[in-house]
Amino acid sequence: MTALLLAAALALLLSCSAGPVDGGPARPFPFGAFTGSDAEGVARLAEFEQWLGRPVDVGHTYLPGEGWDDLDGPAYILDPWAQWQREHPGRLFVLNVPMAAPNEAGLPDDEVADILRRGAAGEFDHHFRTLGERLVERGLQRAIIVPGWEMNGETYSHRCRPDPQAWKAYFRNVVSTLRAVPGQQFRFDFTVNRGRDDIDWTDCYPGDDVVDIIGMDSYDQSPGRRFDDFVSQPLGLAEHAAFAAARGKPVSFPEWGLFRHGDDPQYFRRMHDWMARQETVYSTMTDYCPHGVFWCGENPRSAPVVRELYGR
Repeated sequence: MTALLLAAALALLLSCSAGPVDGGPARPFPFGAFTGSDAEGVARLAEFEQWLGRPVDVGHTYLPGEGWDDLDGPAYILDPWAQWQREHPGRLFVLNVPMAAPNEAGLPDDEVADILRRGAAGEFDHHFRTLGERLVERGLQRAIIVPGWEMNGETYSHRCRPDPQAWKAYFRNVVSTLRAVPGQQFRFDFTVNRGRDDIDWTDCYPGDDVVDIIGMDSYDQSPGRRFDDFVSQPLGLAEHAAFAAARGKPVSFPEWGLFRHGDDPQYFRRMHDWMARQETVYSTMTDYCPHGVFWCGENPRSAPVVRELYGR
């Protein structure tokens, strides 16, 4: 960690001596929920809004990654969200984009490294060019794009650890290819898992020139048990905030919700308080079981807290 980043993280930690860590005064931030990828997800989001008591500010979906053609942007994913965007032109649309296929097949490290190196060499650029063109054609030219999310973990074939240098070069290719599409106004979100995970996410950062937002997915799960642990742990929420601030970048929280520790209203209160004290571009809660509170009925104590915090 650089001296500047260490000093910024230390300042955030010292600020919590009498209470929760924060990054400044509370402020409103755009809120949404992930309720499904395709047309069903759009319909469910409308029902979530009715339950919440107000419209959400953000729609969030994911491209599938079963085959390379999925990275082109299938119509069954893009078309319903394009209609949602036309109906709500002032809202944010966020799209997670895999950088490998098949993306959840448990590929060994040598195969992942080969994909990353081929991507760095430009072999897959045409998929991202097609995706960009399809997004612009559908009026989604202002999308926030999240390529290769949670690359510091083990879940996805677009993980970083097998070859961090190739991963960074590949991310740069993805961004430069999408930025070259006529009419685009995309923003790019580098989003990591909270904590160290399989590799330090700072080792995968591809550069300030290709990153507009620095995101962190932070579920109520280990590493750490208490919210203060999530803040202070190595490469946790405090270091995320400091890393972004040192680069003049805002932050996002594309995935968060309950997970390993059951129904926990305090997690929702602390997460809201944390996000409200950062320069948060958007926040999208995951709303299916076990993470959520509307489409998942397993968390009855947390549900009214979410309505209280976000239904205003």
